[in-house]
Amino acid sequence: MRVLLCLAAVAALSACSGYAPPHPVAGTTRDELVALMGPPEMQRPVEGGTRLEFPRGPRGVHTWFVYLDANGRAVRSEQVLNEATFNRILPGMTREQVRQILGRPGEVGLLGRSRGHLWSYRYENNSCLWFQIELAQDQTVRSAGYGEPPECSKPGDSAFF
Repeated sequence: MRVLLCLAAVAALSACSGYAPPHPVAGTTRDELVALMGPPEMQRPVEGGTRLEFPRGPRGVHTWFVYLDANGRAVRSEQVLNEATFNRILPGMTREQVRQILGRPGEVGLLGRSRGHLWSYRYENNSCLWFQIELAQDQTVRSAGYGEPPECSKPGDSAFF
């Protein structure tokens, strides 16, 4: 029984180690990153190389972008789900421009009366907020801002009726 508990603990710890890119990331190969973090959700060409996108977490509070040079070695990484990056999202941007900046949304919903889509991004914060982007039918940003995710509703709110 003790052996099984030890094996379970080792498995849990090794799963956590694959959550973020290794530190330092410089020099890590694409294959090493995939072995540590799993396959990227998206791979995009960027100037001088490639960007791998790794949305993380069961509720998507991190998205790591790892930049590879032309030889397939990592040169830097960044976690993009944060207020500084959210501030770059402006009305009129296209859906693809948003994906270039933030990666895949954590949740996608439809707006009423066929007005478009609502993209929601969870992120680490102390106020129980998420960042939401309203995309019009023409796939451009109509508005963006912060809202309260459903799990933050308080007893007595209409969500509990």
